[in-house]
Amino acid sequence: MYIIDTHAHYDDEKFDEDRDELLTSLSSHNIGIVINSGASMKGVRDTIALTEKYDFVYGSVGIHPNEVSELENGEAYEELKELVLKDKIVAVGEIGLDYYWDEPDREVQKKHFERQLELAREIKKPVIIHSRDAAADTLDIMKSLHAEEMGGTIHCFSYGAEMAREYLNMGFYLGIGGVITFKNSRKLKEVVEYMPLDRILLETDCPYLSPEPNRGKRNSSLNLPYVVEKIAEIKNISAEEVIQTTYDNARRVYGLL
Repeated sequence: MYIIDTHAHYDDEKFDEDRDELLTSLSSHNIGIVINSGASMKGVRDTIALTEKYDFVYGSVGIHPNEVSELENGEAYEELKELVLKDKIVAVGEIGLDYYWDEPDREVQKKHFERQLELAREIKKPVIIHSRDAAADTLDIMKSLHAEEMGGTIHCFSYGAEMAREYLNMGFYLGIGGVITFKNSRKLKEVVEYMPLDRILLETDCPYLSPEPNRGKRNSSLNLPYVVEKIAEIKNISAEEVIQTTYDNARRVYGLL
């Protein structure tokens, strides 16, 4: 039984100096599988390379809402459709809407969110959803395109219990990471208390969102025990139960062997 990090960005330049050393150290810290998430066309290509180099790294392939202008180029979209079929690519993502940065135009974001949801349906893979300050539009699009038929994860879940209920009712899992350890994360703590353990996935979003006590520093999968401990505290269960159940969850949703 080991920890599965279901959302990381080890292709990020913040890992350029020690990527191999860090990744090869994970197994000795009980991190057994990492799913690296593509966010741009370069990130997607680099994710494929990581899955080919490391047997414990799997990938998700998709274009982040703030990068979807790349998909206005038809050749890029065709390349994406080919790469998502590669071995060890377990999901389409991260895809969605981001109104915090509000770039590109919201209609462009919506168009490519819908296209990538349809791609996931076509190839029968789950999705990894990014939604920031776009709760209503994200849910509306997912319902209108019947995203429950693909299933997947709401990555870095940041809304309240009411929105959590909507996604749980659609069969989605919620990705929980370092934010759960923050003092000002009352709303997320309420969600974790409310939701069943068998719908939680552990994730880092590294190099971002390091948990306490390392908040503000570069994040990595090595910090996931802090997330495990906080979930165990909220649910009043053992850390071992959190690890076992989230391990089972990740294998189920992403078809990991």
